[in-house]
Amino acid sequence: MAKLELSLNEDFNSLLSRITDGIINGSMSASLEESSDFRSANARCSVRVFERYSYAGNNRVSMSVTLFKEGNGPVQLSAITSGGSQALFFKINTWGEEAFLDKLREIL
Repeated sequence: MAKLELSLNEDFNSLLSRITDGIINGSMSASLEESSDFRSANARCSVRVFERYSYAGNNRVSMSVTLFKEGNGPVQLSAITSGGSQALFFKINTWGEEAFLDKLREIL
């Protein structure tokens, strides 16, 4: 697993669209597998789960991206990748997970 966490002073909707479009259009094999959105009086949370084929790892890798914003505060981003290992009992060859996070870093 690889993880990226940031606080961003950006518009929530624009950031969510930029991430979704960037991931989907950034790889032939990328897809949006599922999404979820929550709202309260002064908070918002969106979760997106993407998947793509990793040539480096010769397998499929998923990335969960969560955006959270409360009031006028910054957007909190948490992105976690998974599925890039090829071993049975321990993790080896996690290049695909890091490469997927690198794609998100480029978008941001």
